[in-house]
Amino acid sequence: MSFLLIIVPLIASAILLLARPAGVRQLALAVGVANLAIALFAAYSSVYDGSFNHEMSRDWVAQAGIKFSVGMDGISLLMVLLTNLLAPIIILSSQSRELDNEPRYYGLVLLMISALNGVFLATDGMLFYIFYELALIPIYFICAIWGGENRIRVTLKFFIYTFVGSLFMLVSLLFLYLKTPETHSFAWSALANVELTQSESIWVMLGFFFAFAVKMPIFPFHTWQPDTYVTAPTGGTMLLSGIMLKMGVYGAIRWMLPLAPEAWHTLVPYFMALAVIGIVYASIIAVKQTDLKRLIAYSSIAHVGLIAAGVLAWNKMGVQGSMIQMLNHGINVVGLFFIVDLIERRLDTRTLSQMGGIAKVAPRFAVLFMIIMLGAVAVPLTNGFPGEFMLLNGVWQYNNWLGAIAGLTIIFGAVYMLRAYGMAMFGPTNEHTAGFADLDTRETAVLGIIAALVILLGFFPNIALHITDASVNKIISAVQL
Repeated sequence: MSFLLIIVPLIASAILLLARPAGVRQLALAVGVANLAIALFAAYSSVYDGSFNHEMSRDWVAQAGIKFSVGMDGISLLMVLLTNLLAPIIILSSQSRELDNEPRYYGLVLLMISALNGVFLATDGMLFYIFYELALIPIYFICAIWGGENRIRVTLKFFIYTFVGSLFMLVSLLFLYLKTPETHSFAWSALANVELTQSESIWVMLGFFFAFAVKMPIFPFHTWQPDTYVTAPTGGTMLLSGIMLKMGVYGAIRWMLPLAPEAWHTLVPYFMALAVIGIVYASIIAVKQTDLKRLIAYSSIAHVGLIAAGVLAWNKMGVQGSMIQMLNHGINVVGLFFIVDLIERRLDTRTLSQMGGIAKVAPRFAVLFMIIMLGAVAVPLTNGFPGEFMLLNGVWQYNNWLGAIAGLTIIFGAVYMLRAYGMAMFGPTNEHTAGFADLDTRETAVLGIIAALVILLGFFPNIALHITDASVNKIISAVQL
């Protein structure tokens, strides 16, 4: 099952990139739906006791101790469900735009889905690194080919940041690999059993942190993110914000803290401070934005800063909150970026001051926008509320003052999201918005699915929490800090 989640989109990607058959859109969507069905069946057939399910392990480079080893516990499974839930939504939303060379575009999207699944399923350190780097290649070309103004410069900056950060992780992995017994291994269990001195652990954790902090991103490693999100095509922005940045948070939970726990007391206070600074910094900048897409890009930095702080607190409430909030943030931010795309295509602008009165002429759009926006603000009974509550609880348990400061994300989030919604939706119409068309069938389907998930996970958060509960208990108890 784990292997299928990787190989099915990989084969489909090769077909689209090489053969370029007819019916590209239908094939890409069918593959996305098929992978979602596989992920749902894997969830249905898994045992939620903290163990790994659907494992597969084969020698790959036997002489170097590298195996193609994959499997999923609850932590991996939730990320796999997020990836394969958003994949068909992203593919369907992309079909609202006419794209040059569609076989290449959808082929790259499916290649990225394959690599992302590999990141979340890998239980071998070198395999994890390979998939981590592989995910960078398709998103680079998606942004560089179909992006907006200055796309080459912006995308190159993004590539350099993430590639250099990943090299630090590779050094940490190689160091741990060489510390394993004579038959060296990259297996997660072997790397986790390596005994490190305090100084060695500090350097290993720093290597992982540089890689994952860039990907999330955490202040001050975030500078590539706003420009890349704004410049990338909408599908690329969705992949980056909805799924790819979760690689960094997942990496911290699965690899960084378990493999170098001795450094937690020394380094995590500094990491936590950076995460909290990022929350406040990004929120203040978001309040001042007039470009709706850039506003949502900065809001993503703030939300992910809180998720990272929950992980770094390394208590049950913080880690569980980070898991459910990764799912919910992915759903909400994909919906918000699709909303920006709809507005930009109809008005040819993202500037809030040129909007207004859209709710009068597009009531269906206004209602679905409101539901998704309320989820992003973490209003009770929406999906954002349980995760933010648990995250703030977890950070508060770590440090009361940091928990109080991190709580500002809710206040600031309400300010900039309600301000943006009010400026766009309410007031009189103008020459730009008077002819704003309401949603068509495909657009209603995309936003309707996202809005339904916002409500469903708001009323029933245990759907997600049940999946990760035992695995979070197990990894926290196993990693003694």
